[in-house]
Amino acid sequence: MAFYIGSPAPDFSAETTFGPLQFHAWAGSQWVIFFSHPKDFTPVCTTELAAVARLADALQQRNAKAIAISVDSVADHHRWIADIEGTQGIAPNFPIIGDPNRTISRLYDLIPPDAPDSFTVRSVLFIDPARKVRAIITYPASTGRNFDELLRVLDSLQLTDNHKVATPANWKDGEEVVIVPSLTDPEEIARRFPKGHTVLRPWLRLTPQPNR
Repeated sequence: MAFYIGSPAPDFSAETTFGPLQFHAWAGSQWVIFFSHPKDFTPVCTTELAAVARLADALQQRNAKAIAISVDSVADHHRWIADIEGTQGIAPNFPIIGDPNRTISRLYDLIPPDAPDSFTVRSVLFIDPARKVRAIITYPASTGRNFDELLRVLDSLQLTDNHKVATPANWKDGEEVVIVPSLTDPEEIARRFPKGHTVLRPWLRLTPQPNR
């Protein structure tokens, strides 16, 4: 199954380090950062899962939570967690799915076509409360993810959902945003953006971030 932005995020049942779960029920009305890692007991993955654990408060503030997956067993995950805490000073505080049969990894297109089934890539799926995939970022196995960027993407997606804006290149929370070209009614523009806006071109209009 190929995954694209806008694809429905299928439901599944899984064994995890937090016990069995049904994905959609577990996700509830929250956003989900669903990320895969190639293998347990590997150096880059160890740093990544610790980095996500440190984001617990930031994710909670954004009505979001994280869940991880690899093709290792839950028993292996539990053994590895001790090493993560021992080397990184923090243990994962989110579920890690055991997927030794590759069922969920294949369902979510996390194993590259030319790769052995023994590992997944470093993919991140942003799944909204309507259970739609809103963004996908994939890294090679050798490159650790920038989790500040994942928060930035999540902020952008949520801002777009709540206001008719898009975020420009290198945007950071609190900076100016772009009014979407489809919004042309002057009264609606004035109502939505009371702080005013700057017209650089008819199709390029900047405004202060509406929720700041």
